[in-house]
Amino acid sequence: MNRDLLNILSNSNKDIDNQKLMDYLAGKLSEQEKHEVERWMVDNDFDNEAMEGLQDFSAKKDINNYVDQLNKELNQYIKAKKQRRERRKIQEQPWTYLAIFLILILIILAYIVIKKLQHP
Repeated sequence: MNRDLLNILSNSNKDIDNQKLMDYLAGKLSEQEKHEVERWMVDNDFDNEAMEGLQDFSAKKDINNYVDQLNKELNQYIKAKKQRRERRKIQEQPWTYLAIFLILILIILAYIVIKKLQHP
């Protein structure tokens, strides 16, 4: 099957081989291997839902296009989220430095005032 289809499952549970899952979808497994995959899916609700969704997909030949689209959208989402995080990090730093500077000045002023009050 298409390598991008395996990309979707790259972060899945390592208890079962991703290629075996793809072969299960394609109907290429023996009865024993099918049973093994089905037992594994019973214990993994999220993966089970994903497999059922892929099995219910009416046009099997369109799965690759659908997976390509999902991977593309996922990569765009991750990239946008990373860019937002980077922008936020850059914007927060000046305020952090200013806050630290003001706290240090207040501590120094408080120290000077306390020393002056102790020695009239």
